[in-house]
Amino acid sequence: MSEDSPFETHFCAYDAWYDENANVFESELAAIRSLLPAPGNWIEVGVGSGRFAEALGIPRGVEPAEGVASLARARGIEVLHGRAEKLPLNDASVDGVFAISVLCFVEDMDAAFRETRRVLVPGGTAVIAFIPRDSAFGALYTDPAQRDPFFRCAHLRTRSEVLQSIEAAGLAIERLCSTLHGEPGAANEHVQPPKTDGRNGSFVVVRAKRPWNTE
Repeated sequence: MSEDSPFETHFCAYDAWYDENANVFESELAAIRSLLPAPGNWIEVGVGSGRFAEALGIPRGVEPAEGVASLARARGIEVLHGRAEKLPLNDASVDGVFAISVLCFVEDMDAAFRETRRVLVPGGTAVIAFIPRDSAFGALYTDPAQRDPFFRCAHLRTRSEVLQSIEAAGLAIERLCSTLHGEPGAANEHVQPPKTDGRNGSFVVVRAKRPWNTE
């Protein structure tokens, strides 16, 4: 990742956002927890500052930006340098792969999901959480007037684009849920329970499995 990336230069501001929007963070955590797989050898791709990994008990992460990775390490997360499209992991080596709010910063989503399938053991689970472009938060973050230094370099995808890419990589979608329903300006007023669909919320979580066949 380039040295002028905001994840190298403004990573403390990125991490502080979660303190300033604690109810949004708790709503997102609740949605992810509702789809957690069985405990096992888990890793988070795009671990960032380690907020989600620490809260969910994920011991390892992959992250290309050393700046924000320093915060994850301070939270006790083992961080491997790498990108979602080329994971520094052996074939069939992990039970669970988490990709939380990272898809919009991934250049090649299809390659990232193929890598996810590659590193999962047969029967292993991927938990993918993202902000759809076709959502209220998606409209906010893709607004040309958007000044957020992180989302200015983001590439949000629609729900259908993400789901199609997951399945094209050979992962079988099991369940979906969503949270952050309503307008972004009111999202931090209270913690929202997840809804068991991925159609209307601004934060969608997908649980998908690598089939037991190893081809």
